Amino acid sequence: MTQPAYIVLRETADNTWQLVAEVPRHPGLPARSSRAKAIEEALGHPRPENARFAVLPRSEWRLALDS
Repeated sequence: MTQPAYIVLRETADNTWQLVAEVPRHPGLPARSSRAKAIEEALGHPRPENARFAVLPRSEWRLALDS
């Protein structure tokens, strides 16, 4: 079984999203904190205030690709 992970996306224009990275999930953190940590890990620095991101569990990303 693979380790749970997040897919991090950044909005580059209205309704246009770019894949930033796939990062491991950290068990034990509340969901919101875990997603915020995923963004920071994907970027390698704190999240910029004016940027929009989406963080999805890898399992949901794969389901979306299958449809």
